Amino acid sequence: MFIRFRKKAQSVFEYTVLAIVVSTALVAMSKYIQRSMNARLKLIQLELNEGKR
Repeated sequence: MFIRFRKKAQSVFEYTVLAIVVSTALVAMSKYIQRSMNARLKLIQLELNEGKR
């Protein structure tokens, strides 16, 4: 029974570490994602303005 509990606790710990790593990576990349989205929106805006002419 003790071995089964250790395995379960180890799995929970591994999932927690994985979630922390993924969320840290997303936070670190958020600035680059924001820049990319702003550039894409500006490109769309320029294309729409060209279509009005």
